[in-house]
Amino acid sequence: MTRTNIEFTQWIQIRKEYTRDQLAIGDVNDEPLDQLKSWLSDAVKNGVEEPNAMVLGTVDPSGQPDTRVVLLKGLDHGLIFFTNYQSKKGGDLEHTPKACVNFFWPGLERQVRVAGITEKIDRIHSCEYFDSRPKGSQISASLSPQSQIIESKEWLIAEHHKAQSRQEKISCPDTWGGYRLKPHLFEFWQGCRNRLHDRICFPAKDDGTWHIFRKAP
Repeated sequence: MTRTNIEFTQWIQIRKEYTRDQLAIGDVNDEPLDQLKSWLSDAVKNGVEEPNAMVLGTVDPSGQPDTRVVLLKGLDHGLIFFTNYQSKKGGDLEHTPKACVNFFWPGLERQVRVAGITEKIDRIHSCEYFDSRPKGSQISASLSPQSQIIESKEWLIAEHHKAQSRQEKISCPDTWGGYRLKPHLFEFWQGCRNRLHDRICFPAKDDGTWHIFRKAP
């Protein structure tokens, strides 16, 4: 095997010692969705910027994983987010509905991983959420050919200005709406001293309830 030279730059030396909290099995809710709600509430109370931001992982038809940040917009029996169905992630989810998300709140030294199967939410709820968005966001969603090549940023801005000047109601496009990630695995991670982090896992049972156990960091 050929040995290559690895360049270790100054950011390699950046290291944080996690000392804020600990997480025992007895500390978490028996229902992982309720535990996620609790930690989201803590993130909001502590002033975390974009507390509902989550990294969404998908897989394309060739098997290549891809990630991007989306915003959690609802919780019922799953995690709900919205996007253009014809986007790269929409195409990935059409081919392979399996997906995962990751929340990371550095100030709280916490992260949450969720894996599951995605499905489109019903059209009524997609339209309700679309109608609640600022008009500028509605226009962007309706005119942007997300993930497609465009001629320039100037073209996009010009099209946005044209739509704003028409002063008409913007309807939810057929190509835009919500997904629900139906979870079958949760992991709650609390950073701890000496990298002895707490990892409490909830894999789903066949009857819809949850196992709960600790994993080594």
